[in-house]
Amino acid sequence: MGGKRYDRLKEIQRLDPERDFLAIYRLIAAYEFPWDHTRALELALYRTYAVPSIGRLLAGTAEMTDRSQKRYDDTSLLLDAVVEHGFDSEEGRTAVRRINRMHRGYDISDDDMRYVLCTFVVTPARWLDSFGWRPLTEHERRATANYYRTLGKHMGIKEIPRTYEEFEDLLDSYEAAHFAWDERSRQVSDATLALMASWYPRPLAPLLRAATVSLLDEPLRRAFRYPRPHPAVGALVHGLLRLRARAVRLLPPRRRPHHARQNPEIRSYPGYPSGYRLEDLGTFPTPGLRGCPVPRHGRPAPDGIAADPVD
Repeated sequence: MGGKRYDRLKEIQRLDPERDFLAIYRLIAAYEFPWDHTRALELALYRTYAVPSIGRLLAGTAEMTDRSQKRYDDTSLLLDAVVEHGFDSEEGRTAVRRINRMHRGYDISDDDMRYVLCTFVVTPARWLDSFGWRPLTEHERRATANYYRTLGKHMGIKEIPRTYEEFEDLLDSYEAAHFAWDERSRQVSDATLALMASWYPRPLAPLLRAATVSLLDEPLRRAFRYPRPHPAVGALVHGLLRLRARAVRLLPPRRRPHHARQNPEIRSYPGYPSGYRLEDLGTFPTPGLRGCPVPRHGRPAPDGIAADPVD
């Protein structure tokens, strides 16, 4: 495993995954695998729609069906602000506070919140096992688990798994118990597939939809009742992704970080830093509307830096 391509991995291995988890995760996301990291987090959020309680909530807000591009952009920018700037920075605190204020307006169970956190830990690791130019090491998996455990604490999530293996076990058991057909979840899924296709020339949309569906594992595909893709489509898509991985492995290590705000898929804002403010991202109560479009049952406000001081 010699050569400059692996120099940053050597840097990562010198860091402590219990103490330096933010630094390690930032190197993973912004230097080692920025493209894969984006695709994997897209898939992580997407698979949560197959849990009907989550899919129905998202359909009820209309954020993912009527304003899917803005919802995608805001979610990406808020989550990545913490990665880029850290939990103790003004930007990180603002992003987490904004996320918490949005979540507190809805009836989201602790179980669902914990599951969504698991997808952020496990789905990228599994994506890189299949399509990355190298898989994550055990060292990196420990750091990733610690990063999201810390994020979960700032979000007020209870009983968070402690290790990568615990995150993985919880994800698998939760999906086995809760993945199911729901018409409104399917609406959110269809809107997301349409959004992803919209990033490319329109004639390619049917091909891109088929390619994306071919990346879904069987339980996820069944939950949305998508027809089984032709085996040739799956073989082609998987083959191209693995070919890309081999090509990336030959490249020199990235010298500059690549963050979500630099992704071409972010289209709601003209530029950074003038294009948006973190405190303005996400959803806000509709003027003149009492309450929220999806009822909540008194989810407690999280403690610590995430708590909104004006609430």
